Amino acid sequence: MQYASRLRQIREARKLTQADIAKVLGTSYQYYCIYESGRRDMPFSRAIELARFYNVSLDYLAGLIDTPRKLD
Repeated sequence: MQYASRLRQIREARKLTQADIAKVLGTSYQYYCIYESGRRDMPFSRAIELARFYNVSLDYLAGLIDTPRKLD
């Protein structure tokens, strides 16, 4: 699974909108949509922000593993 798919999957599982996540990242809805669609790579610093927000490891967020690991 590519990370863009994982971004959508985890967001929808938590019943959040793309606009909600854009606010978390301090960016526009349109810009976040580009990340989630996979049309543009997300900067590492933003991936770290999302991993902290969702409390999951970066390897899970990136789609490298299928079982989420918490950061705690």
